[in-house]
Amino acid sequence: MKKVYVFLADGFEDVEALIPIDVLRRGGVDVTTVSISDFPLVQSAHGVNVEADIMFEQGDFTDADLLFLPGGMPGASNLFAHKGVCKAIVNQHMAGKKVAAICASPAVVLAPLGILDGKKATCYPGFESVLAESNATYTGDLVTVDGNVTTGEGPAAAFPFAYELLSQLVNKQTADQIAEAMRFKHLMA
Repeated sequence: MKKVYVFLADGFEDVEALIPIDVLRRGGVDVTTVSISDFPLVQSAHGVNVEADIMFEQGDFTDADLLFLPGGMPGASNLFAHKGVCKAIVNQHMAGKKVAAICASPAVVLAPLGILDGKKATCYPGFESVLAESNATYTGDLVTVDGNVTTGEGPAAAFPFAYELLSQLVNKQTADQIAEAMRFKHLMA
């Protein structure tokens, strides 16, 4: 079973975290939510309290197939301010393993860490200049995959982003089946 860790910081964007968590779990992926604050309860950008599965200090993260950073502000800034999260993301990327970020997190976390250097990526509109400064090519697409890095644009990208991650971790057939069961394909018809 594939293993994913989702880092949750106060101010994370609700749907950008919870939709991928839901989709990946429906697809049989072992998803662990990780609080990077001093408490297991993490508050979203819109005041929803989510109890994380573990505290950051309890995780090893070397067994991860994917490390995932939701967006939202100040969630993305809080992720970048956490040295342990930054180290885990860099180590994951250097090992050639999968890293994913959506909304502000590609620009606020991945770009300053050098992970997007020379890559194609997307992010929330308004953060494109940060990608350009890091020598990344901004696509403006809902979802962009370049090597081991997957980026998403924002809240509206949460479902296609989640199905892309599920395709990568399990397979496209499973992702398509989950999308159909969740009636996502009906929206795209």
